[in-house]
Amino acid sequence: MERTTSKELALAPLQDWGEETEDGAVYSVSLRRQRSQRLSPGAGPRGTQAPSPGADTFLHYRTSKVRALRAARLERLARELVSGDREQDPGFVPAFLATHRAFVPTARVLGLLLPPPPPPLPPGVEIKKTEGRDLTFNKNLRAVVSVLGSWLRDYPQDFWDPPAHSDLGSVCTFLGWAAPSGAEAREAEQLLGDFLKDAEPQQEEEEQSQTWAGHPGVDQIPRPDSPVSCLEEVEGLVREGPELLDFSVDDVAEQLTLMDAELFSRVRPFECLGSVWSQRDRPGATGTASTVRATVTQFNTVTGCVLGSVLGSPGLAAPQRAQRLEKWIRIAQRCRELRNFSSLRAILSALQSNPIYRLKRSWGAVSREPLSTFRKLSQIFSDENNHLSSREILSQEEATEENAPPGSLPSKPPPGPIPYLGTFLTDLVMLDTALPDMLEGDLINFEKRRKEWEILAHIQQLQRRCQSYCLSSHLPILAALRTQRQLSEEQSYRISRVIEPPAASCPSSPRVRRRISLTKRLRSCPEREAHPLVGVPRIPHLPPPVCPQRPPHPVLEPGTLLPAVLRPLQGPRAPAPSCH
Repeated sequence: MERTTSKELALAPLQDWGEETEDGAVYSVSLRRQRSQRLSPGAGPRGTQAPSPGADTFLHYRTSKVRALRAARLERLARELVSGDREQDPGFVPAFLATHRAFVPTARVLGLLLPPPPPPLPPGVEIKKTEGRDLTFNKNLRAVVSVLGSWLRDYPQDFWDPPAHSDLGSVCTFLGWAAPSGAEAREAEQLLGDFLKDAEPQQEEEEQSQTWAGHPGVDQIPRPDSPVSCLEEVEGLVREGPELLDFSVDDVAEQLTLMDAELFSRVRPFECLGSVWSQRDRPGATGTASTVRATVTQFNTVTGCVLGSVLGSPGLAAPQRAQRLEKWIRIAQRCRELRNFSSLRAILSALQSNPIYRLKRSWGAVSREPLSTFRKLSQIFSDENNHLSSREILSQEEATEENAPPGSLPSKPPPGPIPYLGTFLTDLVMLDTALPDMLEGDLINFEKRRKEWEILAHIQQLQRRCQSYCLSSHLPILAALRTQRQLSEEQSYRISRVIEPPAASCPSSPRVRRRISLTKRLRSCPEREAHPLVGVPRIPHLPPPVCPQRPPHPVLEPGTLLPAVLRPLQGPRAPAPSCH
């Protein structure tokens, strides 16, 4: 019988095997297979370096057991940081450092991690006499120093504890005698010095400046106090200086991209965890998740600019208002070309909101080409299959560098993409709701933290790519964006009804697929027990206006879902009336 060599038995390189329990800790066990090719016995002489294609060979698989810690008590998790096998479980340390604040404070981890300092040497005894310490102690000491180095480098904000920063002081003390000449000690001292420079940080000013940080001179630009108080004020509003739509499409889109890239790069991934973000409305949560809230503020600002520019002049004729719609569509298309999915989503949400979407005469005057572009862009954020379209497009944008043709010269990958952060917040909130924090026996469910870390690692990867944007700030555009009057949902709807009173005629609004709002989709999530860590306070928003032809939008219980500012729509959409 001839042996067929054209087909090979393909075995999965990693196969789930089950679970093991050891000292109260639960491990998930997998089998790892490594393939090698060998000559059959007697097929060739010894000393042959590699089998020839026609040689009588067979496949040999070497199988090894791989264990990953799935659940354990806190003390065991801390011990695993310094005594775990990095080759067996390389993701344990980064997953723990990225998510530990969801179940234990930094000070508690340091109390379990840092060993006590050695006793002082007797007078006259040289340091050389202590070199004979136990090898295990030295190995664990090096492991602690390595973990602290990764911690200081990747998550420095974990040590922010004003005014004294006692946690970071303990780290500096430890590194001062354990590794005084190492890079970790220098980094800890430098970080402590930077923290102490900010004697009395003003959290409120920091949150307000997050959106506009990095643009010199913007703080000197006056900003309006609050949304306009009545329709008459909007009608009689006389603006000084150019409006946002007076600038070119490219300039506006580039400035939006510049701000979104800076804000997204500053997001602290830990603040996106569902256990933190879903409880932002709890009392006493002021100041938590400030970097995530800054992106929310920017998203609302862009949405408000679209509403204000389209609805802010009720006396415009339908063709003039259509020109504004067309320009915002072109700005959205340019944001798509710049791979800025955050402002793209904000602009589309405003254009699809009820006050703008119901303007049939204005949409009827929009040209065919921008209307087709608007429909195509709207399909990116379709709710079908858990936003599958936007996720696939984001993955394709990330894989641009890897898809270069073979043999081509290496080129600099394009910057970005800047994602819509609400997609990640939704995933983390759903994950936090679906999986418990603790398992039977008071074990911390670390498998949940691994899944959260996979999402946070994706955010960090995108943040690194967003730092490659090369855009310069344009103060006049930033001033126009900052001074743009913001309309509330109720005011927008009232002005929209003045522009075009309700009618029963056939609609001319673009037909795009309706999407279920994010909060409505999450309403069915079961309630879960609150974590000891409180989240960010609720961002206040007015209830949507009550339309005489339809029931009001449902109001959700506070503190359970993402804020209304991250819903796909800014306010409810009016259903298209049927033709008579």
